Amino acid sequence: MKVEYPLILINFKAYAESSGKRAIELAKVAEEVSRNTGVTIAVAPQLTDLALVASQVEIPVFSQHVDSYDPGSRTGHVTLEAVKDAGATGTMVNHSERRVRADEIDVIVKKAKKLNLLTVVCSNTPEVTAAMAALGPNMVAIEPPELIGTGIPVSKAKPEVVLDSVNLVKKVNPEVKVLCGAGITTGEDVEAALKLGTVGVLLASGVVKAKDWKAAIESLVKPIVRKA
Repeated sequence: MKVEYPLILINFKAYAESSGKRAIELAKVAEEVSRNTGVTIAVAPQLTDLALVASQVEIPVFSQHVDSYDPGSRTGHVTLEAVKDAGATGTMVNHSERRVRADEIDVIVKKAKKLNLLTVVCSNTPEVTAAMAALGPNMVAIEPPELIGTGIPVSKAKPEVVLDSVNLVKKVNPEVKVLCGAGITTGEDVEAALKLGTVGVLLASGVVKAKDWKAAIESLVKPIVRKA
């Protein structure tokens, strides 16, 4: 599945509010907003919900994590082949809550390309973002871990981190798209991220923990729709 930008990627994490049947409900709300606005909205449910969510919606569905191993005697690991068979469009990797070694990320990115799966590699500093971009993923997501889940958006609290990341990625590999994460909750946060040169945002609690999922997602896409 082709992903168009700007992109809103919603990470369901392991929240109870977005598990099981609720994961399907949230994914369908995201799909409804995407269909009504024309904005690309993707979701990343828990691995246990991945296949079920992917079978219920037509928007892009990402795995939250994947391992570098080939299929075989690897109990408890997740292969790219399994993720693809589950219906995923691609995978996140190296989130601050699930770090992966750089050599493993390199293997995952190369293998994902062969399988036509998209990769979003998370990072915590401009320097690490540049290093990850050198591996050639489709996207990198800059997320200072100290701001994750705080409601304080990196695009406003530390705009220099986002701007430096964008500029370094352009020098290292201009084909790689940059997403911005950590503390994103409103359309203003998204607008600030886009003005800094990113092509979208990666967020979780700003939507998952919201009392009204639809209203929260509509707020995020509002500046994108206004631009169009």
